[in-house]
Amino acid sequence: METLINLGYLIAAVLFILGIKGMTSPKTAVRGNQMSATGMLIAVVSALLDHNVVSFEYIIIGLLLGGTIGFIMAKRVAMTGMPEMVATLNGIGGGASLLVAAANYLESQKLAEMGQFTPTYDWSLAVILSILIGAVTLTGSFIAVGKLKGSIGDSNKVRLYKWIVKLCFATLIAGAVYFTMYNPLQADLLIIGLIVVCLILGICLVMPIGGADMPVVVALLNSYSGLAGAAAGFVLGNNGLIITGSLVGASGIILTSIMCKAMNRSLTNVLFGGSMSEQSGVSRSENDAFYEGKVKYSSPDELAMLLDGAQKVVFVPGYGLAVAQAQHATRELANMLEKNGCDVKYAIHPVAGRMPGHMNVLLAEAEVPYDQLVEMDAINPEFSQTDVAIVLGANDVVNPAAADDPNSPIYGMPILDVHHAKTVVNVKRSLSPGFAGIPNGLFTRDNSLMVKGDAKDVLQETISALKEL
Repeated sequence: METLINLGYLIAAVLFILGIKGMTSPKTAVRGNQMSATGMLIAVVSALLDHNVVSFEYIIIGLLLGGTIGFIMAKRVAMTGMPEMVATLNGIGGGASLLVAAANYLESQKLAEMGQFTPTYDWSLAVILSILIGAVTLTGSFIAVGKLKGSIGDSNKVRLYKWIVKLCFATLIAGAVYFTMYNPLQADLLIIGLIVVCLILGICLVMPIGGADMPVVVALLNSYSGLAGAAAGFVLGNNGLIITGSLVGASGIILTSIMCKAMNRSLTNVLFGGSMSEQSGVSRSENDAFYEGKVKYSSPDELAMLLDGAQKVVFVPGYGLAVAQAQHATRELANMLEKNGCDVKYAIHPVAGRMPGHMNVLLAEAEVPYDQLVEMDAINPEFSQTDVAIVLGANDVVNPAAADDPNSPIYGMPILDVHHAKTVVNVKRSLSPGFAGIPNGLFTRDNSLMVKGDAKDVLQETISALKEL
């Protein structure tokens, strides 16, 4: 039985790895997700066989309750809310690791009293890491959710939070050393105290970070949840949990690195540099003054006439497209252009839409061909030959200041070079700044037009006007 259980864990691990590999491409993402789900099922069954289960009734109730909640959440969440859902699941994963380790700690106390358990250094270290990382992930993730939703704004008390973080770290190091070096099973109050400190630490680590950097934070917290799960696996002696947690932890770190590179930010700058909008210091009145009298406004009718003679058009999707649910209207307009012999592509920035792959999945819903979704490095050389670039709700990822202004907080950030297109049409509800909190010089360029309004409404009106030409 032990051999079969370990074989189950091994098969699950292989399926997880193949599943992650499959999700690197839209063409294989569905199959990759199915393989990962199958691997998780095998891992769960192996875990149930691996340990003495107290009551299968409670497990069945938990499966039904958790499955129902997950199904409802997955069905109801809008594509714009996907980053928030990912952050929520990270927090729940961290909280689960915290509870599992705490429960094992209490159970070990009872076993020790009966002479059936002797704590080792490895066990003590695994318990403390699982509890501490899990607690930080729990509160940090829910603060991230609040910032993504806009219900928690950027903080102006960065220095205060930094001092609290330093104090928490010092406390945690001292507490963890004491817990692992002395009698860990007689440290109930210490464990409770450390959990409280870590919950506070999670809040204070994320609060000073600006909303623009939340995608990086969510990826990092995803890694934390995996590390907490791996530590819980060492606590329970469960090989499957160790493997799964390690994969999540490693992939989360890699994703964090990719996103930092895409934003030209170091991880330490993201975590401890404060809000990007605070660094810019641009007020609302200064933002409005930047655009006054410089923006050339257009209309869907004029956009239709512009597109009627275009030979190459590139759509640049952003968060505004996701908010407006304009992916189907975008696809319909693209179909019309292609029938007229126009070459149509979609330019995808690595962090457009708040998380990697957000725009890919959104456009895949509208059955946009995969080969038309072109990544930033591949599409940038083509903008100079593009007749019309249509920016749908994107802001910071197309801001020329990243390339032209050394004083800009986003200077050096890789962007989509839409400003090199012959004509740029920006579709936005307003001239409010993006997450970086700075004006966008793209909107005032000579080759740039602005069509104000909801992306879906603007595109549908453009489609109607194009049909009448």
